[in-house]
Amino acid sequence: MTYEIKNVWSILLRLFHWSLVLSIIALVVTGLYVNTPWTNTTLEGSVSFPMATMRYIHFVAGYLFAAAIAVRLFLYIFGNRQERIWDILPITPRNIRSFVTTLGYYSYISDRHDPRLGHNVLAGSTYIVTIVAAIFQLISGFYLLFPEAGFWQGLGNGIFGSQQQGRFVHHLLMWYFILFAFVHVYMVVWNDVKSPEGLVSSMINGKKFKHKNA
Repeated sequence: MTYEIKNVWSILLRLFHWSLVLSIIALVVTGLYVNTPWTNTTLEGSVSFPMATMRYIHFVAGYLFAAAIAVRLFLYIFGNRQERIWDILPITPRNIRSFVTTLGYYSYISDRHDPRLGHNVLAGSTYIVTIVAAIFQLISGFYLLFPEAGFWQGLGNGIFGSQQQGRFVHHLLMWYFILFAFVHVYMVVWNDVKSPEGLVSSMINGKKFKHKNA
């Protein structure tokens, strides 16, 4: 079978992807430490500053996470055809069919596969849910970081009700991103094995392989 190479992802989307990966790893590790330190914190303020260092890394990673989400929201509107939100929303007849077909394909119910240059609609819909979760994660994070700031205090109190509730939602959403990361890695590797279209490498070089007769 003959394949042709197609440019799919812009450099901006690939930067978003890897920035999100690095920031999530850093945020999860440091977040777990801040919640339950696993080092001897009696050293804090005397010999070293492990908690202060972890908090600092957490804050820097949080800003990287925020920048990545802002870039993805921009690309949902101004990106190329594969990057725009309209390509993955299950609101058109073709996208609804793609959503159902992909669900059956991933569930081993059907061998039918809907070849698309960009994300399939099932994956794309999941990413939209993840972006919404990321926005709430950012709001809760900045609410905890700047409780005295009028804007964040008003927004945080309006959404979460209290700092404690905001902290609980922040911690809960962290587990969503951990689960999402494991499922995402499994699915992209599985898809790359089942459909040799270069899905994994496309997030590095921006290119995918497509059947010439597809």
